[in-house]
Amino acid sequence: MDPFLGEIRAFGFGITPKGWMPCMGQLLNINTNQALFSLLGTTYGGNGTTNFALPDYRGRVQVSASNTIPLGTVGGEESHTLTLNEMPAHTHNVSASTVDATSKAPQGMTWAVPGNKANSFATTIDKYMSGEAIGTTGGSQPHNNMQPYLTLNYCIAVQGIYPSRG
Repeated sequence: MDPFLGEIRAFGFGITPKGWMPCMGQLLNINTNQALFSLLGTTYGGNGTTNFALPDYRGRVQVSASNTIPLGTVGGEESHTLTLNEMPAHTHNVSASTVDATSKAPQGMTWAVPGNKANSFATTIDKYMSGEAIGTTGGSQPHNNMQPYLTLNYCIAVQGIYPSRG
């Protein structure tokens, strides 16, 4: 069966069949591909005067077009670094000891029971807890954001039957 012009198929082999082109976002000349341009227009890129682009499926998955996601929309990212606003509300545990403190700056900055109750936290009011008492966590590194996948060879028919509207 002949394909429809502009039809996209996934092939399980690594060659591009005759009459097809890989979906890699390449620019085509409108003058030599007028029928295909009449179907795709500049949905996937190009200037619309001399060229237009084929869809680029490299590193992408398919999503059905809708009112909120129009045809040709690209989105998502292969890796992502979380921002503070994206993290759920949470708490951190604080390490403490039930033994009397023996130093103002104990090893490991662990909280302890004050030995002198009169000066429980500091001798003066403008003393602050060391920033090392509760350390930061995480490395602000991007993480893989990709769902499980299987790589196929997506190609678009550049020769075929012009689809009729139905």
